[in-house]
Amino acid sequence: MSIDDVAGELYGLDPGEFVQARTERAAAARADGDRELAAAVTALRKPTVAAWTVNLLARHAPREIAALLDLGDALRAAQRQLSGDKLRALGTQRQQVVNAMTKRAGELSAEHGRVASAQTLREVGQTLTAALADAGVADQVRAGVLAATVTYDGFGPAGLVAITGGKASAPSGKSAPRPKASKQDSEAARRAEELADAEAGLASARTARDEAEAAAAQTKSELTAAEARIDQLRTELEHAEQQRHFAQTADHRARGELTAARSQFDRMQRWAERARARSSAD
Repeated sequence: MSIDDVAGELYGLDPGEFVQARTERAAAARADGDRELAAAVTALRKPTVAAWTVNLLARHAPREIAALLDLGDALRAAQRQLSGDKLRALGTQRQQVVNAMTKRAGELSAEHGRVASAQTLREVGQTLTAALADAGVADQVRAGVLAATVTYDGFGPAGLVAITGGKASAPSGKSAPRPKASKQDSEAARRAEELADAEAGLASARTARDEAEAAAAQTKSELTAAEARIDQLRTELEHAEQQRHFAQTADHRARGELTAARSQFDRMQRWAERARARSSAD
């Protein structure tokens, strides 16, 4: 068994199970005489909850992950070509896809017994955005072996830092040096990316606004329906109370009539018995 096999297994586990499983795999490697594998397994870091959530996506939504990373290839190509139009169009698409994938990650996390916090989902979205900017991060996301989330701040791979335990550090592995660009080209690229990010943010805000308006319309409709139902139930209650009043009056009258009838029956029965007795005596 290789370190990649072990990592693939361990990073698919819940973070609460990781340490024990890592210890067992390292012990098994030492028992087999593979000290190098044992050391490599021991060096594997326990994933943060957010990193584990991204790993879930890789395992349970591989097609969506592949589509996301294909978009990253297109974005990097547009950056290299300094294509403002492409960056704007792809930037809007990027935000929509990242939002959708982040939502899916939250659903998967809940299905696996962990309700993702807002902070966790924020880190998931940041990592997916970083994967779009850097091929190395994309490979880790695709393999589902992230130990920590990554945030993207800047233009190109140099803007990537790994976030673990609230501290920022340089990500493992060396990024390929970027080709030197003229000051004018760099400024044009920066402005194109800024515009793409702004338009992506606008698209995201528009989506959020539309969803909020739809939710408000839905709740208004539900409130109107509930109020109408309450009015209907009040009318039915008033009618039922009237029927109860009529029934109580009829019951009272019927009980009185029953008492009178029983008394009359008792008198008639005694009269008939006396009449039979006199008839027998004659």
